Amino acid sequence: MCCFSQPVVSVTDTNIFARLLPNGWQYLVYQMNFKSDEKNAMVLPLPVQLPAVEEQSVEFISLQQHERFFQELRSGFPLTQYPRGQVDSRAPSANRSILKVHEVGDFIASFVPTADDFDRLDPQFRIPRESWDQIPHYSDYGFAVFQLKTLEGKPHPMAFKFRSRLNQPDGGSLFFPTVHIHDGEVHTREKFDHTLFLQDPTFDRACGSYKQRGYPVTDPATGYVRSKWPAQKFCDIEACRGIVDPNGLVHRLEMRGRLENADVLASLKPSDFKRSSGIFPWLGLSAGAGLAGIVGLKWFFDRRDQVSSQQAEETTG
Repeated sequence: MCCFSQPVVSVTDTNIFARLLPNGWQYLVYQMNFKSDEKNAMVLPLPVQLPAVEEQSVEFISLQQHERFFQELRSGFPLTQYPRGQVDSRAPSANRSILKVHEVGDFIASFVPTADDFDRLDPQFRIPRESWDQIPHYSDYGFAVFQLKTLEGKPHPMAFKFRSRLNQPDGGSLFFPTVHIHDGEVHTREKFDHTLFLQDPTFDRACGSYKQRGYPVTDPATGYVRSKWPAQKFCDIEACRGIVDPNGLVHRLEMRGRLENADVLASLKPSDFKRSSGIFPWLGLSAGAGLAGIVGLKWFFDRRDQVSSQQAEETTG
């Protein structure tokens, strides 16, 4: 997701990793290239368990010493090509405390329990309540806020875990914050330049074998591309600080172009994979996951046509 407290000039090459633990905590790692003309902050809405508590709902993790986190994840998909895309000024109320800040590598991070608590932040690092009112389902979300120390570049990954309300006995869902707010407005469609990575045993069991070809092969059962090996074969597990499961595969989804401005939910329910007999189950998921499915489906048919054309040329040649 690309929600900034102030307008930005550009945001490209966004990468997000997600993994849900059995105890209800979800890991989330985020990294992007950006350029801003003024001090800014990245704001990530989160479906936290209620009631949200400032010191108990989120734990920040520094990956300052592991800037290659996403480069390592990409290395688990050999022989593939990776396309590149490219305030409210009120002071806090006197009877409300300033939110606690955390030094997390190159960031100063805070957890905002509700949209009403943004006035407990420095005005420069808030998104106005009017903006959140355009997305009503965020009314009971919490927010992780990362104050950016520079005006442009590629900061090291932002990482944390939060108590997710989406963990359910039947599997629940993984949450990817992909809604865009770049100028204080919530537009229906936005330009996406995102790569989503996830780990989950349900995906591992549902996917087929690795297809060793010179292009990404979307697994028909998951809608994602699976890694060739378990993560321990291509990730520095110690440097990942518990975020990555060493024995699990990594699954990847590319989102490029102008798409519906919505978050992505990846279902972890085994029944969702069985419902479509292992073929594109994400077409029956939430609106966010459906968006991901549409992207994967478009790629599938584009790739099918490309392969058919190549085969025809080889036959005629």
